Amino acid sequence: MAEVTAGEWTGFSYIVTNLARFIRPNEITFSGVNSTLPMLACLFAKRAYDWDFVYLNVAGGVDPSPSKIPISSSDPVLAEGSASIFANEDFYDLCTRGRMDLTFLGAAQIDGAGCANNSCIGAWAHPKVRLPGGGGGAVMLPTARRACTWRTEHSRRTLVEKLDFVTSWGGMHGVVTPIAVFVKRDNRLALQSWHPAVSIDEVCERTGFTFDTRGAEPTPPPSARERDALRALDADGQFERDAAIRLR
Repeated sequence: MAEVTAGEWTGFSYIVTNLARFIRPNEITFSGVNSTLPMLACLFAKRAYDWDFVYLNVAGGVDPSPSKIPISSSDPVLAEGSASIFANEDFYDLCTRGRMDLTFLGAAQIDGAGCANNSCIGAWAHPKVRLPGGGGGAVMLPTARRACTWRTEHSRRTLVEKLDFVTSWGGMHGVVTPIAVFVKRDNRLALQSWHPAVSIDEVCERTGFTFDTRGAEPTPPPSARERDALRALDADGQFERDAAIRLR
């Protein structure tokens, strides 16, 4: 394997690129509300890879050709050029019929089984923070063929041994943070790869749950086409500045 240098990745490029790498040819893939990084990953995959897939978004777009890349993942511009428009019930119907191959869902906390908390931090009756709730995640996480999430920080407060509240059951297939990529194996999240600027020991230290590291490798660097695709989507670096992702 070619040597991987840390300078080929930023926290932002690491998350967007590795989310895109979860997308597979000819699949139906969905990105939802408050999901700018997965939105970018789906648009990125359309540019970076030779194969195609069906991209659905919460704005209702089906394989859209937006005239601009919006800050909001719910912007109506994401429906421009669509062959048809989907309503929320259509997304849920696809999932419950087993037709949604991959959905990107947000999570405030994730445990070692890949279950998600989007409801509260602290006790339900007297929370420290009241979160927005599960939205469609409670339907989509257990019924989509695969679900993936991301966190813009890698810490024990977000990757936890025990969720404060189980909002969505079923378990994420994959999780991307600024320093690691996890995938589901034997019903637990396992380390697939890590950012070459850190070590496995650091990933373990910053993760609240235990995980299998067998077979894990430094994350392969972005290809020339992946770098070009991200540069085209974020030509002035505004998305990267807004994300404010730090490795540490």
